[in-house]
Amino acid sequence: MPRSGPAVYDPAEPSRTLHARAAQVLDDNWTGASTVPSRGLYPHQWSWDSAFIAIGLRHLSPLRAQTELETLLDAQWADGRIPHIVFNPSVPLDAYFPSPDFWRSSTAGRAAGAPRTVQTSGIVQPPVHALAAWLVHRADPVLSRARGFLPRVYPRLAAWHRYLLHRRDLGGGGLVSVVHPWEQGMDNSPAWDAPLSRITPAPARSFRRADLDHGAPEDRPTDLDYGRYVRLATDYRDRGYADGAGEFAVEDPAFNALLIVSEHALARIARELGATGTARHARAQRLTTALVDRLWDPAEEMFFCRDLRGGTGAGGSGALESERRSRGPREADRRARSGALEPERRSRGGRPDAERRDGSSAHSRERRSRSGARETEQCSRSSALASERRSPAGALVPERSVSGLIPLLLPTLPRDVAAALVRTLSGPHFGLGGATRLVPSYDLLGEAFDPHRYWRGPAWFNTGWLLEHGLRTHTEHAAADALREALLETADSSDFAEYVDPYTGEACGALGFGWTAALTLDLLHNPPHPRVNPNKGDPHAGHGVTPMGTGTFDRSDKGGDRG
Repeated sequence: MPRSGPAVYDPAEPSRTLHARAAQVLDDNWTGASTVPSRGLYPHQWSWDSAFIAIGLRHLSPLRAQTELETLLDAQWADGRIPHIVFNPSVPLDAYFPSPDFWRSSTAGRAAGAPRTVQTSGIVQPPVHALAAWLVHRADPVLSRARGFLPRVYPRLAAWHRYLLHRRDLGGGGLVSVVHPWEQGMDNSPAWDAPLSRITPAPARSFRRADLDHGAPEDRPTDLDYGRYVRLATDYRDRGYADGAGEFAVEDPAFNALLIVSEHALARIARELGATGTARHARAQRLTTALVDRLWDPAEEMFFCRDLRGGTGAGGSGALESERRSRGPREADRRARSGALEPERRSRGGRPDAERRDGSSAHSRERRSRSGARETEQCSRSSALASERRSPAGALVPERSVSGLIPLLLPTLPRDVAAALVRTLSGPHFGLGGATRLVPSYDLLGEAFDPHRYWRGPAWFNTGWLLEHGLRTHTEHAAADALREALLETADSSDFAEYVDPYTGEACGALGFGWTAALTLDLLHNPPHPRVNPNKGDPHAGHGVTPMGTGTFDRSDKGGDRG
């Protein structure tokens, strides 16, 4: 596997510009063949992290970006799945849980074609890889063609999509299902609370959480939720990683939207290799139609997850309310801990203490004053939503998460749906451009909202980056420009944090985080104004915008050195 040395930077740049600091993070996290998300908290290679990291690396070293994706694809299973973790054998087993000896990929995954020489997990993550491969190719087409990059990765990416489309259509409606919350990438989202409520957690004594050694416990998933994650992963492993029989199966808007984006990108790759790509564009359009048919709710102006195990008599709002009631002591304990930790949080950064206290108090008073009417309204709407959409094919989960906004990326999304998503994004539930400058991961008005707890409220850079492109795709350039500016400013002030408080920008999780640095570089290399459409006249463009894999994602095709 070719390797590149440190990225080459413009010597005229000051040594501590945002660009240089972001590049330094990627150098620090580089292992020689791939990039870890974080040296401490995440010391291995993660699937969708590597895709986002490659998108940023293409501006520094296209060779290193190609190597990033090639290393990941070298761990692909024979059934086509790309595992969500590729383990570094030099990292001690107790540095991360679940570790290779938990997943047992080479033995438990033998029937599914797990590699024998590389240890991996057995679950997957969102399919951003074809988009990343196309953008990496575009960064330096000469190098890409000389190395045969696209001819080597295209069959593997096609097999990955076949696996998802053929083995993971568990609802029979054409969409892909995730079988574990970790697969969707937004691990601790409240959208999983109802589906997870049916899962008996693994005993706390049966595992040790290495994540608590590196992250604040009050910001991480609870032991109860983690026990359910472990139970699901254990059962999946013990079935030989066979799909379809588990208790957890959810159609997620973001996962499917990213598959559609990557189908468009695969079509571009096919055209580069001499095929037409027409069938892939057509498949992407069918998936877009299925996404709207199965997960869109016009009254709520949101996409929602569909819990395939939550049909009549299970799941839906009944299970959700039952789970919420059962969490009463846990929620009370969380609130008590949050109150005790508030002085510490105020001292950790973000806005000046007085300003943050005033803003936090005003926000709390406003939430309390609205809580009675809002909860009554939400219960009514949630019950109606679940009742209306409950069917033998499952029920929609009435929780607003950022996942339900990600389909804004899709170029052939119906105009009324795209316009409604923009309204929701800037409305009271997400507050973009008003209450917040960054997009929270969960409903600001939701019962489970917490501005610091993992995927239950904080803003993440990868979802912000995706939504910046989504806004630009649907010509919302002013909103996209403002979001771009906020992402860059927050990356700078937070030291490239894993995620941040959506109100204050206070850093949470790991610092020097891989995809935060990589996507910062991508934003810096892409101008805030729209470029001339490089594919004008493409018959597959639809609605006056280009398919994903081109257009807004290709505002800057120029790469860096060749490593």
